[in-house]
Amino acid sequence: MSKVTVIGAGNVGATCANAIAHLNCVSDIVLIDIKEGLSEGKAIDMMQTAKLYGFDTRIKGVTNDYAATADSDVVIITSGIPRKPGMTREELIGVNAGIVNSVVKNALQYSPNAVFMIIANPMDTMTYLTYKTSGLPKNKVIGMGGQLDSSRFTYYLSQALGAAPSDVEGIVIGGHGDTTMIPLISKATYKSQPVTKLLAKEAADKVVADTMVGGATITGLLGTSAWYGPGAAAATMVKSIILDQKKIFPCCVALEGEFGKSDICIGVPAVLGKNGVEKVVEIELTADEKAAFDKSAEAVSKTNKVLKDMNLVK
Repeated sequence: MSKVTVIGAGNVGATCANAIAHLNCVSDIVLIDIKEGLSEGKAIDMMQTAKLYGFDTRIKGVTNDYAATADSDVVIITSGIPRKPGMTREELIGVNAGIVNSVVKNALQYSPNAVFMIIANPMDTMTYLTYKTSGLPKNKVIGMGGQLDSSRFTYYLSQALGAAPSDVEGIVIGGHGDTTMIPLISKATYKSQPVTKLLAKEAADKVVADTMVGGATITGLLGTSAWYGPGAAAATMVKSIILDQKKIFPCCVALEGEFGKSDICIGVPAVLGKNGVEKVVEIELTADEKAAFDKSAEAVSKTNKVLKDMNLVK
């Protein structure tokens, strides 16, 4: 038996639950929300597709009943207000910190051994907040952002190359923000061929630039944050944890000396398995990439300082 709780039944949370169900890797999913009937209605709607899509996962919706989430293997936090056009992730801190603190505390009462995955923005800072205040070991707290950013990177690479996205490999590290993420173009490949040998520098630079504003581009078009990409990104990470696949994902984790950083949660490659973060993979960075990572970490730490100034973390 395996169980995943998704907190927040909005666009991201509901899509996340649906994507996990389609992977058929979990016995039960609990979708919980504070709005009466929202999670229940969406859960029933999803379950009525089970026969059509051929999945056997049971999805249950509840309103503010954390007892129903007991003994979850993974708890996914999507709660919080979404980003609006022109709004930075950092501007969300004040409101979302209170929401995240509350739902993590409630979920921990019933699932003290769960791996907690944070999607709520600003994701790096909300992951740091959860790590610093929950009492969970560092391997049990993960931020989803890097996997989503990397998926966007491979999308833009595939568009530039005229290639199938599944044939392209690309990784994004650093903060989950428009100015803090670092698409590693030097390590991107198309069927083992370095992308830098296939694209002109101008085209490669455009891919990097488009990736960095990938979330803002969607927000500008839709008027709210994306949900299909975040839901699918979280689902693939959940699968690796539940099935102990030990796959490498770029994701936000607590660093204690890795990449020369400490007292920070930021995006780096990590092996995900049944214990959550099994290992941080310290890939070699070029001098420019190292400088960019240092700058990104500095920006994330500056945002984290807001939590300290608000006395939310020590």
